[in-house]
Amino acid sequence: MRVMRNRRYFIFTVAFPVVLYLLVGRQVSATAYGVAFGAYYMIAMSTFGAFSGALNGNAQRISQEKKDGWIRQLRLTPLPANAYVVSKVLVSLATTVPAIVIVLLLGRFYGNVHLPAWEWPVIAVTVWFGSTIFAALAVAIGYRFAPEQVQPVAFTVYFIFAILGGLWFPVTGFLGKVGKFTPTYDAVKIGTDVIQGALRASRPAHRPGGLARHLHRPGHPRGALHRRDGLTRPGCPAGLSGARPGIRVTVNVAA
Repeated sequence: MRVMRNRRYFIFTVAFPVVLYLLVGRQVSATAYGVAFGAYYMIAMSTFGAFSGALNGNAQRISQEKKDGWIRQLRLTPLPANAYVVSKVLVSLATTVPAIVIVLLLGRFYGNVHLPAWEWPVIAVTVWFGSTIFAALAVAIGYRFAPEQVQPVAFTVYFIFAILGGLWFPVTGFLGKVGKFTPTYDAVKIGTDVIQGALRASRPAHRPGGLARHLHRPGHPRGALHRRDGLTRPGCPAGLSGARPGIRVTVNVAA
C-alpha cells in the first residue's frame, strides 16, 4: 500500500508515538485518569498514532483525485456513490493498525504494563473504533479543500484534538472540560476505564456510546460527502444518498 511507504505517514503515525512513549512512558511514576501513568500513556500514544494515520492517510490523495476529476468520472461507472467513501475510510482504518499494535506491545514489554488478557483486545478495538471518526473526517477534508490547503487544515485538526483529547498529557481544569467533547478524550478515557474495571459504573459519556455519538452527530461529514460533489441524483431523498445518477434513455419502437 502506497500510503504505508509514505515518509510523512511513518513519522507521524508510527515513529512519533513510539519515540514519545519511549521517552516519557516509563519515566513518570504518577497516575493519570485513575491508572498508572505508563498504562495511560500507552493508550494515549496508540490513540495518537491511530488518529494520525486515519486523518493524514487519505485527505491529500482524495483532494488531488477530486481536482483531477477522477471522482466525477465515477459517476459514469456502475460503482455505487457511497462505495468510494467507504473504500477510503477502510483504507484509512487499515493504516491505523501498525501504530496501535506497536505501541501496545511497547507498553507490555517496555512499559511493564500488565493487564488481563481480555483487556488488550478491548483497548485495541476501542482505539481502532475511535479512529473511524477521523477516517471519515479525512474524507471530508479531502472533499472540501484544495490539495494545497489540505495539509495545513489536517495538521491544525491534528494538534487541536491531540491537546484537547489529552493525548500528550492528561488534561484537567478548563482544558479537561472542553476535552470531554472530543472523540480522542473518549477513546483514552474508555481505555483507562477498561483498566479500572469502571465500564460498569454509571458514566455513560465514557462508555463506548461516547465514541458512537461522534459518528451519529447531526452534520457529521460522512452523510454529505457525495452530495457535495454532486454524486447523488438531483432531488434524491437524504436517506438514499448512496444512489448514483444514471443516464435516462428512451427508445420508441414503431410497431
